[in-house]
Amino acid sequence: MSGAVQAGYAPQTGPDEPTPTRGRSRWLLVVTVAWAVLLGALTWVSVRDDGPTVREQRTLAQAGPVVDRAVGELVAAAGDRVVALAPDRIETGCRVTPLLDGATLERAVEVADPGADPRAVLTQIADRLPAGWRAGVRVTGDGPRLRADAGEFVLVAGRPAGDGLVRLTVRTGCRPVGAGYRPPAAQGGPEAEALAAALRALGGPTVPPQRPAAAPEPQLLAAPCPGGGDRQARTARATLDPAPEAPSRALAALARDAVLVDTPEAYAYRQDAVTVALLGDELTATTSCAP
Repeated sequence: MSGAVQAGYAPQTGPDEPTPTRGRSRWLLVVTVAWAVLLGALTWVSVRDDGPTVREQRTLAQAGPVVDRAVGELVAAAGDRVVALAPDRIETGCRVTPLLDGATLERAVEVADPGADPRAVLTQIADRLPAGWRAGVRVTGDGPRLRADAGEFVLVAGRPAGDGLVRLTVRTGCRPVGAGYRPPAAQGGPEAEALAAALRALGGPTVPPQRPAAAPEPQLLAAPCPGGGDRQARTARATLDPAPEAPSRALAALARDAVLVDTPEAYAYRQDAVTVALLGDELTATTSCAP
């Protein structure tokens, strides 16, 4: 029998002898696994040691302190104007990724300065914010708008909100919820007492006897003042139902000669270090960060 291999005939390989294709596949598998392990290790080191590079890496719980500090900066930048902290808003239902639900946190500061040009007010506030925020004001078809970046993917915005009113907001955008947002614990202060005194004054002759007003539940809000330490901006607020008529007459005895605002839309006065303001049906008493 001839030992020559006939043309077109491939000799069989033994069961333990890998073909070139099988060996190449095993090598690609080893390389792929090694690359996946390396990427996993680099990701773990980055998450442990590096700051967030996209907002999806920081939860609502982690972004909360950034928002709170930004609110304090806005209060300080408003100076001696009439200011009040607004309740925080958490909106759920957004999606961080197609597979991950999230939420958005927003806090706000209300500023009252009747008679002032809103653009001038926003510009002065922007000029007093930290340089790293790159704050600026531009005029749009809807009026002047303040924009700033508080860092760590937290947006600051400002706009007119009515006659003599400006609203400044701090917003996170959609984030993973994590442990959830916990607002700063408010330290004890004179705000609650000033608010209670104003409520008593407004609950007198302005409320018809046949419609006694239920005592509204006060809400105490806080934000850290810039510079560290224990100083806080604090607002005690309550919603009145119905809105009082002729508040200037009801509050005149408390305001005395310290009236700051007296317009159809707003009434405010200063009582020692506390500013009491009535904007529509919202009554607030605030200690500011201004020196």
